[in-house]
Amino acid sequence: MKKILALLLTTTIAVSLLSGCIRTDYQKDKVKFLASFYPIYIMALNIVDGVEGVEVDCMAEVQVGCLHDFKLSTDNMRDIEKSDGFIINGAGMEGFIEDIANRVDGLHIIDSSTGISLLADGHHHDEDEDEHDHEHEDEHNHDHGEYNAHLWVSVANCIKQVENITEGIIKIDPDHEKEYRKNSKEYIAKLTKLQNEMESGLANISDRNIITFHEAFDYFAEEFNLNIVSVIEREPGSEPNAKDLASIIDLTNETGVKALFVEPQYPNTSADIIAAETDAKVYTLDPGVSGDMNKDAYITMMQENLKVLQKALA
Repeated sequence: MKKILALLLTTTIAVSLLSGCIRTDYQKDKVKFLASFYPIYIMALNIVDGVEGVEVDCMAEVQVGCLHDFKLSTDNMRDIEKSDGFIINGAGMEGFIEDIANRVDGLHIIDSSTGISLLADGHHHDEDEDEHDHEHEDEHNHDHGEYNAHLWVSVANCIKQVENITEGIIKIDPDHEKEYRKNSKEYIAKLTKLQNEMESGLANISDRNIITFHEAFDYFAEEFNLNIVSVIEREPGSEPNAKDLASIIDLTNETGVKALFVEPQYPNTSADIIAAETDAKVYTLDPGVSGDMNKDAYITMMQENLKVLQKALA
């Protein structure tokens, strides 16, 4: 009998060591969802708000911002493995997602980008900027893929993402469907009101040419009829050299752009240099990749962006 028990114990240990990232049926009293990063977390937080026995966490630290160069840690993998559903932005933002899907057996991935019309990465760049991209391709390899992944900065896209996340959560936890749909409906109503406020607040602005820090605001510009003449940095960290700065300065003077928009998550050194050589002023627009961990953070952030745009483009 002792030999049989010892054999069973040895077999159990061996199976545990070999299992790696294979999911198991955890004995737990909560349904756990994991959002890839901050804006997705805020959407999910609204959907599960107040639902008993359900929680949502954010995988990436708030300070990370966009997942441009994000490297998964052992703790990240453990959190993903233990989640009932991993909620992602999609559109190439989470470049590591295919690897995760291959490593974690049975993982439920909720892709919030489903059904959204995607913009090509760098779609507004001119030939000079394309040349700049090639020059820095080896030095700054921040490629998400062929599409711009900053979907949530458009309110219309955010609404669609909330809808997608809601359906994905319900598939995983149908027992709370009624509560999820109620929360989702209420949040979408708030987002629709915000969208109307943005449209109304920007309707009479005549000067719609802007220069942004990087490609975070392409969907936003498309939604609210703004024209992004150029971007200062293709991706955060790919600072323009002297030639690039001179080109943007010339373009700013030629087009008469009055507003340069930086982001609170990154330094505005390059924008200050451009402003010093032109009539343009520097303002801050927040793409919502970091902020307060409360469910109204996105709406508050967008309302502040509206005020900034009205002041800058008046």
